[in-house]
Amino acid sequence: MLKVYGSEMCPDCIECKYNLDRNNIEYDNIDITKSLKGLKEFLKLRDKDEVFDDAKDNGYIGIPALVTDDGKLTLDWESYFTQQGIEVVHPGEAGAACGIDGKGC
Repeated sequence: MLKVYGSEMCPDCIECKYNLDRNNIEYDNIDITKSLKGLKEFLKLRDKDEVFDDAKDNGYIGIPALVTDDGKLTLDWESYFTQQGIEVVHPGEAGAACGIDGKGC
C-alpha cells in the first residue's frame, strides 16, 4: 500500500491527501507531527535517501513524501498522479506554503 509521510499543517500534504481521497486511492497516512514513531520512520528515510538532498539543501522538510508499493520514494506527488493519468486538482489557497521563505514544505 502507498505510504504518505506528511502533516495536517502542510498545505502541500493537504492537497496531496485531497487528490488521493478524491481518486479513491488507498494509502497509509503517517502524520509526522502527531506520532514520534512516524517521525522517526520519516527521519530514517530522510537521513539516508538522496531524494531528500534538494529539500535538505534548501531548508525544506521534504513532505509530502510518498513511498510506493515497490518501495520507490518520491517528493513529487503531482507527478505521481500525472504519471498514472490522473488530473491533479488544487483546491487550496494559491501560494500557500509552510517554509520560512514562503516556498515548499
